[in-house]
Amino acid sequence: MQIWPVQDAKARFSEFLDACLADGAQMVTRRGAEAAVLVPVQEWRRLHAGARPSLKQLLLTDTARSELPLPDRGKAQRRKIEPAG
Repeated sequence: MQIWPVQDAKARFSEFLDACLADGAQMVTRRGAEAAVLVPVQEWRRLHAGARPSLKQLLLTDTARSELPLPDRGKAQRRKIEPAG
């Protein structure tokens, strides 16, 4: 993966894009720190398809979220409360 300072990526965007399409992901840095990555659209779609669902998607789904064993309703054991004394 080639590393591009943001000013170079901006000034030579066509070259930056061509490098991404030919060689794969390209890293962009700002003041020496990693800031972003440009990836080909096919790679983005592959990553996006493999991503986990968002919390919102999980909460709105109709399917079970886990395999927790839940007791039948009304069959749960209750603790007896001992009178204080």
